[in-house]
Amino acid sequence: MDIKSALSRIVGQLDLSTEEMRDVMRQIMTGQCSEAQIGAFLMGMRMKSESIDEIVGAVSVMRELADKVELNSLDGVVDIVGTGGDGANIFNVSTASSFVLAAAGCTVAKHGNRAVSGKSGSADLLEAAGIYLNLTPVQVARCIDSLGIGFMFAQSHHSAMKYAAGPRRDLGLRTLFNMLGPLTNPAGVKHQVVGVFAQALCRPLAEVLQRLGSKHVLVVHSKDGLDEFSLAAPTFVAELKNDAITEYWVEPEDLGMKSQSLHGLAVENPQASLELIRDALGRRKTENGQKAAEMIVLNAGAALYAADHAMTLAQGVELAHDVLHTGLAWEKLQELGAFTAVFKVENEA
Repeated sequence: MDIKSALSRIVGQLDLSTEEMRDVMRQIMTGQCSEAQIGAFLMGMRMKSESIDEIVGAVSVMRELADKVELNSLDGVVDIVGTGGDGANIFNVSTASSFVLAAAGCTVAKHGNRAVSGKSGSADLLEAAGIYLNLTPVQVARCIDSLGIGFMFAQSHHSAMKYAAGPRRDLGLRTLFNMLGPLTNPAGVKHQVVGVFAQALCRPLAEVLQRLGSKHVLVVHSKDGLDEFSLAAPTFVAELKNDAITEYWVEPEDLGMKSQSLHGLAVENPQASLELIRDALGRRKTENGQKAAEMIVLNAGAALYAADHAMTLAQGVELAHDVLHTGLAWEKLQELGAFTAVFKVENEA
């Protein structure tokens, strides 16, 4: 199906099949469509609302065209990632949590990008921390094999996205592509915590990942609007495990934590996020640093559970708490900085 035929269909509020969506996405991501066609298609999909078949088709093409990171095994390899777009400008919880996971002995293949609507994306934060981002897929795999953690900079692995960049920027609205990033990890991880910008997306995206072969995934959105587990409100979870999806609410108290306000956790820039994370993963000298630490523990605990490194969410949170208080997570961040510095010298020689 070509994009003109697809536009006729979606204007009539008709869904595309998975195969039809694959055809259109392949045209978009190989430069065969004009910017006007891409913009019209994204807007039409947004107004119609994307079906599960359509998202599966789009994700499969993005995965197919990605520059992949080849790992020896995907057993227990985990990513913790959000769609962004929640408008809260909270510090980089999922990125900080990744280092707790690695310090706990998990293997982490973190996928992320620069901020689109927020103040600090995962790439912005890591760059502020002195971590070199422009790695080849082989270099990312070496980070993961050696340190138990590596960062895949989305724009380096999804170069075909460039064709949609202009229309996305000009539209200035959330589109299908905002959902695709967390679903297109270049290492092909089967274990994830995926935060989304709307509760209505939790079940559908869990179903998409089920169809694409994921093993254990938590798709989450908190009642106070975050694309992650919140300390201040219940969090809705669609959990894929053993090829079945269950839905439930989780409150901090269910996991042995105290509900509290998120006041003091918003940041204005990547440097402010880094300073808060340094405090949270270090000696927690400030009230905000202590609160940030608890937010990290909550989300890292969920990812330990998704990685099957813990038997329950509560056990994951307990393990994350113990690991964070060793200081090893901050050391892991510094190790990644030193390790990638060698690649920077190699790549820029």
